[in-house]
Amino acid sequence: MTAQQLRVAAYGLCLQDECVLLARYVSADSTMRHWTLPGGRVEHGEDPYDAVVREVAEETGYQVRVEQLLGVDSRTRRVEWDGGAVFQAMGIFYRVCIIGGRLRNEVGGSTDLATWIPVPDVRELERAVIVDVGLQLHHTQPPTGHVPPIPVEGALRH
Repeated sequence: MTAQQLRVAAYGLCLQDECVLLARYVSADSTMRHWTLPGGRVEHGEDPYDAVVREVAEETGYQVRVEQLLGVDSRTRRVEWDGGAVFQAMGIFYRVCIIGGRLRNEVGGSTDLATWIPVPDVRELERAVIVDVGLQLHHTQPPTGHVPPIPVEGALRH
């Protein structure tokens, strides 16, 4: 029987002046870096609403207020680094707005840089597919809170 893993994460989409707030993910061994939405794993017993507020603050320095639930994305893939386990990533996406704090980089976490990127420039970045999912949820605002899967290719990463 194949091992299965589930990771539930909450992500904040923050837009301001035609720019999106992104954080740069760094792998534990520092060999992989790509841009992602601020956010991360929902701790056991934690509400995803609270998790997104916590994660955005940790990764960017900003205190945010949740404005809207945008939707949920679920992806399943086989991961070789865990003996071929089936890994399911479930992302809960919120639109957030800044209510305090100031931009700063995370130290000692899973990201090393936070910055504002003009939305048209995002397509040129090496980025997690969740950036595209969050932007698509924001632009289309589907009543179901679900967008079709976005193929992971080119500059997109899982």
